[in-house]
Amino acid sequence: MEFIKRNYEKIILGAVLLGLVGVLACMPVMIIYDQKKMQDLKDTVTHPKAQPLPALDMTRQAGVMDRLQSPGELDFSTTNKLFNPVLWQKDKNGALIKISSGHEVGPGAVVISKITPLYFTITLDSVSTNGIEPRYVFGIEDQTAAIPAQRHKRPHYASMGKGNDTVSDKAVGGKNEGFKLDAVKGPPEDPDQLILKLADTGAEATVSKDKPFQRVDGYSADLKYDPEKINATGLRVGADLKFAGDDYNVIAIDENEVILLAQSNQKKYTLRYTP
Repeated sequence: MEFIKRNYEKIILGAVLLGLVGVLACMPVMIIYDQKKMQDLKDTVTHPKAQPLPALDMTRQAGVMDRLQSPGELDFSTTNKLFNPVLWQKDKNGALIKISSGHEVGPGAVVISKITPLYFTITLDSVSTNGIEPRYVFGIEDQTAAIPAQRHKRPHYASMGKGNDTVSDKAVGGKNEGFKLDAVKGPPEDPDQLILKLADTGAEATVSKDKPFQRVDGYSADLKYDPEKINATGLRVGADLKFAGDDYNVIAIDENEVILLAQSNQKKYTLRYTP
């Protein structure tokens, strides 16, 4: 203890010196560590590791493009009630009809109940063998005839003359039905087939006792108009029809539609047939 008391200053100085020597000995290691740390920090800042960008969410942009491709349409004529209040109209009995779509009255409310084909038919009814040449009795039915009396079946007579020249008699009533007998197949008194040439088209028509010639020459239509309880049947081209305070003419009929012509403004209305 006496030694320590007399030499404690030297002991402390020696300890301090030893500490300094230790620090100096560790200094290169610390410098290398700091240099590496600074280099790593420099590399991180100046040469960062690039990360892949996340996929872009283009949902909103795609939605905008879709809306541009099919822009919305504003209906200010039929469904809008701010600028176009609901229209109410009286029928002929005084009852109110709400006009919502515009098809409750007028041509838009006309419904085709039925469309019927009208046929032109030629039948071989009998063969007369009293004369030199057999005489053939045909039956002609033209459902498209303008006069109702001519729409029923009427007789027509024809025979083959010399050199196969056609001799066509006139039908009852003095109207030539517009065909001639071109050829006879089989025995003349009991033929298998008769070949006719139609005057209107120039086409050939084949007729036998068991198989008449038939073609569609037109159509008739049945129309219904519920607002006025109108049921018009058997309308043909040229027929007149009155409803909704206007006069209409049937100007065309086919198997799928009927076309009406308004007399007030000459506007055409096409009615579709949905059986």
